[in-house]
Amino acid sequence: MTSAPVASGRRPAVTALRRFLRAPTAVIGLALMALLILGAVFAREIAPQNPFDLAAIDVLDARLPPGSASMSGDITYWLGTDGQGRDLFSAILYGLRTSLTVGVGSALLAGILGILLGLIAAWSGGIVDALIMRLVDLIMSLPSILVALLMLALLGRGIGNVVLTLVLLEWAYYARTARAQALVERKRDYFEAARGLGLPTYRILLRHVLPNCLPPLLVIAALQVARAITLEATLSFLGLGAPVTQPSLGLLIANGFQFMLSGEYWISFFPGLTLLLAIVAINLVGDRLREVLDPRALR
Repeated sequence: MTSAPVASGRRPAVTALRRFLRAPTAVIGLALMALLILGAVFAREIAPQNPFDLAAIDVLDARLPPGSASMSGDITYWLGTDGQGRDLFSAILYGLRTSLTVGVGSALLAGILGILLGLIAAWSGGIVDALIMRLVDLIMSLPSILVALLMLALLGRGIGNVVLTLVLLEWAYYARTARAQALVERKRDYFEAARGLGLPTYRILLRHVLPNCLPPLLVIAALQVARAITLEATLSFLGLGAPVTQPSLGLLIANGFQFMLSGEYWISFFPGLTLLLAIVAINLVGDRLREVLDPRALR
Protein backbone atom coordinates (compact mmCIF):
# COMPACT_ATOMS: atom_id res chain seq x y z
CA MET A 1 0.00 0.00 0.00
CA THR A 2 1.25 3.43 -0.86
CA SER A 3 0.52 6.88 0.42
CA ALA A 4 -1.77 9.35 -1.28
CA PRO A 5 -0.92 9.85 -4.95
CA VAL A 6 0.30 13.41 -4.46
CA ALA A 7 3.25 12.20 -2.44
CA SER A 8 4.53 9.62 -4.94
CA GLY A 9 5.95 9.68 -8.43
CA ARG A 10 8.29 12.03 -10.19
CA ARG A 11 5.74 13.87 -12.33
CA PRO A 12 4.37 16.18 -9.56
CA ALA A 13 7.91 17.07 -8.51
CA VAL A 14 8.93 17.91 -12.08
CA THR A 15 5.80 20.00 -12.55
CA ALA A 16 6.45 21.87 -9.31
CA LEU A 17 10.06 22.51 -10.33
CA ARG A 18 8.99 23.89 -13.70
CA ARG A 19 6.44 26.17 -12.07
CA PHE A 20 9.07 27.34 -9.60
CA LEU A 21 11.54 28.23 -12.36
CA ARG A 22 8.95 30.31 -14.22
CA ALA A 23 9.35 33.13 -11.69
CA PRO A 24 12.51 35.18 -12.41
CA THR A 25 12.62 36.55 -8.86
CA ALA A 26 12.59 33.03 -7.43
CA VAL A 27 15.42 31.95 -9.74
CA ILE A 28 17.44 35.00 -8.72
CA GLY A 29 16.77 34.25 -5.06
CA LEU A 30 17.76 30.61 -5.50
CA ALA A 31 20.98 31.54 -7.33
CA LEU A 32 21.87 34.13 -4.70
CA MET A 33 21.12 31.68 -1.90
CA ALA A 34 23.30 29.02 -3.55
CA LEU A 35 26.12 31.54 -3.96
CA LEU A 36 25.97 32.52 -0.27
CA ILE A 37 25.84 28.90 0.86
CA LEU A 38 28.86 28.00 -1.29
CA GLY A 39 30.73 31.00 0.10
CA ALA A 40 29.98 29.91 3.65
CA VAL A 41 30.84 26.24 3.08
CA PHE A 42 34.14 27.00 1.34
CA ALA A 43 35.02 30.04 3.45
CA ARG A 44 38.35 28.53 4.46
CA GLU A 45 39.36 27.99 0.84
CA ILE A 46 38.00 31.29 -0.53
CA ALA A 47 38.93 33.76 2.19
CA PRO A 48 42.38 35.33 1.71
CA GLN A 49 42.82 35.55 5.48
CA ASN A 50 41.72 33.65 8.55
CA PRO A 51 40.12 36.56 10.43
CA PHE A 52 40.39 34.76 13.76
CA ASP A 53 44.06 33.84 13.50
CA LEU A 54 45.85 36.48 15.59
CA ALA A 55 49.15 35.75 13.82
CA ALA A 56 47.60 36.69 10.46
CA ILE A 57 46.18 40.03 11.65
CA ASP A 58 48.11 43.28 11.69
CA VAL A 59 46.59 46.03 13.86
CA LEU A 60 48.26 48.59 11.58
CA ASP A 61 45.72 47.57 8.93
CA ALA A 62 42.77 48.59 11.11
CA ARG A 63 39.90 50.48 9.46
CA LEU A 64 41.39 50.59 5.97
CA PRO A 65 38.88 51.58 3.26
CA PRO A 66 37.77 49.15 0.51
CA GLY A 67 40.44 48.44 -2.10
CA SER A 68 43.37 49.17 0.22
CA ALA A 69 46.48 47.02 0.32
CA SER A 70 47.86 45.65 3.56
CA MET A 71 50.94 47.20 5.11
CA SER A 72 52.90 44.11 4.09
CA GLY A 73 51.53 44.36 0.54
CA ASP A 74 50.51 40.70 0.26
CA ILE A 75 46.71 41.18 0.65
CA THR A 76 44.26 43.55 -1.01
CA TYR A 77 41.31 44.34 1.24
CA TRP A 78 38.55 44.61 -1.37
CA LEU A 79 35.89 45.35 1.28
CA GLY A 80 38.24 47.11 3.71
CA THR A 81 39.11 46.09 7.25
CA ASP A 82 37.44 46.40 10.63
CA GLY A 83 38.68 47.94 13.86
CA GLN A 84 40.93 44.96 14.60
CA GLY A 85 42.56 44.93 11.17
CA ARG A 86 40.67 41.89 9.91
CA ASP A 87 39.84 41.54 6.23
CA LEU A 88 36.09 42.21 6.02
CA PHE A 89 35.57 39.88 3.05
CA SER A 90 37.08 37.01 5.02
CA ALA A 91 35.19 37.92 8.18
CA ILE A 92 31.91 38.05 6.27
CA LEU A 93 32.45 34.57 4.81
CA TYR A 94 33.19 33.12 8.25
CA GLY A 95 30.34 35.08 9.83
CA LEU A 96 27.95 33.91 7.12
CA ARG A 97 28.89 30.33 7.94
CA THR A 98 27.92 30.87 11.58
CA SER A 99 24.65 32.63 10.70
CA LEU A 100 23.57 29.94 8.23
CA THR A 101 24.55 27.14 10.60
CA VAL A 102 22.45 28.65 13.38
CA GLY A 103 19.53 29.41 11.05
CA VAL A 104 19.39 26.05 9.28
CA GLY A 105 20.22 24.04 12.42
CA SER A 106 17.58 25.69 14.59
CA ALA A 107 14.94 25.44 11.83
CA LEU A 108 15.71 21.74 11.34
CA LEU A 109 15.54 20.89 15.05
CA ALA A 110 12.42 23.02 15.54
CA GLY A 111 10.85 21.31 12.53
CA ILE A 112 11.47 17.82 13.92
CA LEU A 113 10.05 18.75 17.33
CA GLY A 114 7.10 20.72 15.98
CA ILE A 115 6.09 18.18 13.35
CA LEU A 116 6.16 15.31 15.86
CA LEU A 117 4.05 17.24 18.36
CA GLY A 118 1.65 18.34 15.63
CA LEU A 119 1.15 14.76 14.42
CA ILE A 120 0.67 13.55 17.99
CA ALA A 121 -1.93 16.27 18.63
CA ALA A 122 -3.85 15.39 15.45
CA TRP A 123 -3.76 11.66 16.19
CA SER A 124 -4.55 11.80 19.90
CA GLY A 125 -7.17 14.54 20.04
CA GLY A 126 -8.88 15.31 23.33
CA ILE A 127 -6.82 16.58 26.25
CA VAL A 128 -3.46 15.90 24.54
CA ASP A 129 -4.45 17.94 21.50
CA ALA A 130 -5.80 20.75 23.68
CA LEU A 131 -2.65 20.95 25.82
CA ILE A 132 -0.27 20.99 22.85
CA MET A 133 -2.26 23.60 20.96
CA ARG A 134 -2.68 25.87 23.99
CA LEU A 135 1.09 25.75 24.43
CA VAL A 136 1.44 26.62 20.73
CA ASP A 137 -0.93 29.58 21.19
CA LEU A 138 1.07 30.76 24.20
CA ILE A 139 4.42 30.66 22.41
CA MET A 140 3.09 32.36 19.28
CA SER A 141 1.48 35.13 21.33
CA LEU A 142 4.73 36.13 23.06
CA PRO A 143 7.17 38.64 21.50
CA SER A 144 10.00 36.53 20.11
CA ILE A 145 12.80 39.01 20.73
CA LEU A 146 11.72 39.61 24.32
CA VAL A 147 11.60 35.88 25.10
CA ALA A 148 14.96 35.35 23.39
CA LEU A 149 16.59 38.15 25.36
CA LEU A 150 15.24 36.75 28.61
CA MET A 151 16.40 33.20 27.88
CA LEU A 152 19.89 34.21 26.78
CA ALA A 153 20.23 36.51 29.77
CA LEU A 154 19.65 33.39 31.91
CA LEU A 155 21.59 30.86 29.80
CA GLY A 156 24.45 33.09 28.64
CA ARG A 157 25.77 33.71 25.14
CA GLY A 158 26.93 30.90 22.91
CA ILE A 159 25.92 29.17 19.68
CA GLY A 160 24.33 26.23 21.51
CA ASN A 161 22.20 28.50 23.69
CA VAL A 162 21.13 30.57 20.68
CA VAL A 163 20.05 27.44 18.79
CA LEU A 164 18.14 26.17 21.84
CA THR A 165 16.38 29.51 22.19
CA LEU A 166 15.41 29.63 18.52
CA VAL A 167 14.12 26.05 18.60
CA LEU A 168 11.84 26.85 21.53
CA LEU A 169 10.54 29.91 19.66
CA GLU A 170 10.02 28.23 16.26
CA TRP A 171 8.61 24.76 16.86
CA ALA A 172 5.07 26.08 17.40
CA TYR A 173 4.76 27.19 13.75
CA TYR A 174 5.56 23.69 12.53
CA ALA A 175 3.25 22.07 15.10
CA ARG A 176 0.21 24.13 14.09
CA THR A 177 0.75 23.50 10.37
CA ALA A 178 1.46 19.77 10.83
CA ARG A 179 -1.64 19.31 12.97
CA ALA A 180 -3.88 21.12 10.48
CA GLN A 181 -2.57 19.07 7.55
CA ALA A 182 -2.74 15.80 9.50
CA LEU A 183 -6.40 16.43 10.38
CA VAL A 184 -7.13 16.79 6.65
CA GLU A 185 -5.22 13.59 5.84
CA ARG A 186 -7.17 11.64 8.48
CA LYS A 187 -10.30 12.01 6.35
CA ARG A 188 -8.76 10.40 3.28
CA ASP A 189 -9.36 6.81 2.20
CA TYR A 190 -5.74 5.66 2.48
CA PHE A 191 -5.72 6.60 6.16
CA GLU A 192 -8.76 4.44 6.91
CA ALA A 193 -7.27 1.62 4.84
CA ALA A 194 -4.04 1.77 6.83
CA ARG A 195 -5.93 1.61 10.10
CA GLY A 196 -8.04 -1.25 8.82
CA LEU A 197 -4.90 -3.24 8.05
CA GLY A 198 -3.77 -2.77 11.66
CA LEU A 199 -0.56 -0.91 10.84
CA PRO A 200 1.31 0.56 13.84
CA THR A 201 0.53 4.17 14.67
CA TYR A 202 4.09 5.40 14.06
CA ARG A 203 4.11 3.81 10.59
CA ILE A 204 0.80 5.40 9.61
CA LEU A 205 1.94 8.82 10.79
CA LEU A 206 5.51 8.77 9.47
CA ARG A 207 5.15 6.81 6.25
CA HIS A 208 1.69 7.80 5.05
CA VAL A 209 0.49 10.98 6.76
CA LEU A 210 3.76 12.92 7.04
CA PRO A 211 4.76 12.76 3.33
CA ASN A 212 1.42 14.33 2.40
CA CYS A 213 1.93 17.10 4.96
CA LEU A 214 5.38 18.08 3.67
CA PRO A 215 4.57 20.74 1.01
CA PRO A 216 3.31 23.44 3.43
CA LEU A 217 5.91 22.40 6.00
CA LEU A 218 8.70 23.01 3.48
CA VAL A 219 7.39 26.53 2.98
CA ILE A 220 7.31 27.09 6.75
CA ALA A 221 10.88 25.75 7.00
CA ALA A 222 12.21 28.17 4.38
CA LEU A 223 10.61 31.17 6.06
CA GLN A 224 11.70 30.04 9.52
CA VAL A 225 15.34 29.84 8.39
CA ALA A 226 15.17 33.52 7.40
CA ARG A 227 13.44 34.36 10.68
CA ALA A 228 16.07 32.46 12.70
CA ILE A 229 18.93 34.23 10.91
CA THR A 230 17.30 37.60 11.61
CA LEU A 231 16.73 36.82 15.29
CA GLU A 232 20.26 35.50 15.73
CA ALA A 233 21.71 38.60 14.08
CA THR A 234 19.63 40.81 16.37
CA LEU A 235 20.76 38.93 19.47
CA SER A 236 24.41 39.02 18.39
CA PHE A 237 24.15 42.73 17.64
CA LEU A 238 22.89 43.24 21.20
CA GLY A 239 25.78 41.18 22.60
CA LEU A 240 23.77 38.10 23.63
CA GLY A 241 24.27 35.86 20.60
CA ALA A 242 27.40 34.40 19.07
CA PRO A 243 30.65 34.70 21.06
CA VAL A 244 33.52 36.90 19.92
CA THR A 245 35.54 33.83 18.94
CA GLN A 246 32.77 32.64 16.59
CA PRO A 247 31.08 35.80 15.31
CA SER A 248 28.07 35.92 13.03
CA LEU A 249 26.96 38.69 10.70
CA GLY A 250 25.11 40.39 13.54
CA LEU A 251 28.24 40.69 15.62
CA LEU A 252 30.23 41.98 12.64
CA ILE A 253 27.62 44.70 12.17
CA ALA A 254 27.85 45.58 15.86
CA ASN A 255 31.65 45.83 15.66
CA GLY A 256 31.41 48.62 13.08
CA PHE A 257 28.41 50.45 14.47
CA GLN A 258 30.57 52.80 16.54
CA PHE A 259 32.42 53.93 13.40
CA MET A 260 29.36 54.78 11.30
CA LEU A 261 29.37 58.48 12.20
CA SER A 262 33.12 58.81 11.62
CA GLY A 263 32.79 57.98 7.91
CA GLU A 264 34.07 54.40 8.15
CA TYR A 265 30.76 53.01 6.96
CA TRP A 266 32.11 49.84 5.33
CA ILE A 267 32.74 48.05 8.64
CA SER A 268 28.99 47.67 9.23
CA PHE A 269 27.67 48.24 5.72
CA PHE A 270 29.06 45.16 3.98
CA PRO A 271 28.10 42.64 6.72
CA GLY A 272 24.68 44.30 6.85
CA LEU A 273 24.31 44.07 3.07
CA THR A 274 25.25 40.37 3.16
CA LEU A 275 22.67 39.73 5.88
CA LEU A 276 20.02 41.58 3.87
CA LEU A 277 20.81 39.62 0.70
CA ALA A 278 20.63 36.30 2.57
CA ILE A 279 17.24 37.11 4.11
CA VAL A 280 15.80 38.45 0.84
CA ALA A 281 17.03 35.41 -1.11
CA ILE A 282 15.50 32.94 1.35
CA ASN A 283 12.21 34.85 1.43
CA LEU A 284 12.02 34.95 -2.37
CA VAL A 285 12.51 31.19 -2.51
CA GLY A 286 10.05 30.63 0.34
CA ASP A 287 7.35 32.80 -1.23
CA ARG A 288 7.64 30.98 -4.54
CA LEU A 289 7.53 27.60 -2.79
CA ARG A 290 4.30 28.71 -1.13
CA GLU A 291 2.80 29.57 -4.51
CA VAL A 292 3.94 26.30 -6.05
CA LEU A 293 3.23 23.85 -3.24
CA ASP A 294 0.24 25.36 -1.43
CA PRO A 295 -2.98 24.65 -3.40
CA ARG A 296 -4.73 27.60 -1.75
CA ALA A 297 -2.10 29.96 -3.15
CA LEU A 298 -2.36 28.82 -6.76
CA ARG A 299 -3.05 31.62 -9.19
